[in-house]
Amino acid sequence: SVPATTFALGCWQVKRKAWKENLIKDLERKTTQNPLELPENLEDLEDLEYRPVIIRGHFLHDREIYMGPRSLIQHGDGTSRSGVFSKQGTTTGYLVVTPLKLDGRDEIILVNRGWVPKNRQNPASRPEGQISGHVELVGIVRLGEARPQFSPESKGDHFLYRNLPKMCALTGAGPYFVDATDTSSVPGGPIGGQTRVTVRNEHLSYIITWFSLSAATAFTWYRNIFIRRPF
Repeated sequence: SVPATTFALGCWQVKRKAWKENLIKDLERKTTQNPLELPENLEDLEDLEYRPVIIRGHFLHDREIYMGPRSLIQHGDGTSRSGVFSKQGTTTGYLVVTPLKLDGRDEIILVNRGWVPKNRQNPASRPEGQISGHVELVGIVRLGEARPQFSPESKGDHFLYRNLPKMCALTGAGPYFVDATDTSSVPGGPIGGQTRVTVRNEHLSYIITWFSLSAATAFTWYRNIFIRRPF
């Protein structure tokens, strides 16, 4: 019957809500764990998404690329309704993604150094942020992304999502990507800590919908069967 079916769907959404909340807590827990040393075999990073790792090397600023447009993630403002890792601002800008040559290794990875406003996307406008020489930073491991539905193709050195095959072909980096944490920020440079994860959690509205339908149809069924039926 309709009342039983909608009630069952409401119960299912209760379970889904609990699962989603646990998933969000797990992601938050991973990103706040103590950073690991970068594995000798970079392929091991595929099993470490959202884990912090320590990166040492030097940036190849002449191969800088960009992701965006993006809004600035403002830390300290709590968790957003649809995701984790803080509230988004309203100013539009870009994420600066720079290849980094690892110390003592013939390998290059991609580092999302952070956010810059649109009017400072050109590196010539922020020379003080183009740090040279040895750097050590903590980065959150990220995997590649599939092309979002209806998203246009990337053009040149501008990307709308983490299209690792094209990013790596353009920069000469391996297929490894990290988001630098906010501790990596330098005066005049990109604002780090731009780990953006969207985890939709709208199960409460679904729970209310299904249980309301169950109650309404149950009342209608009761009224038609028992109240209006002559004895």
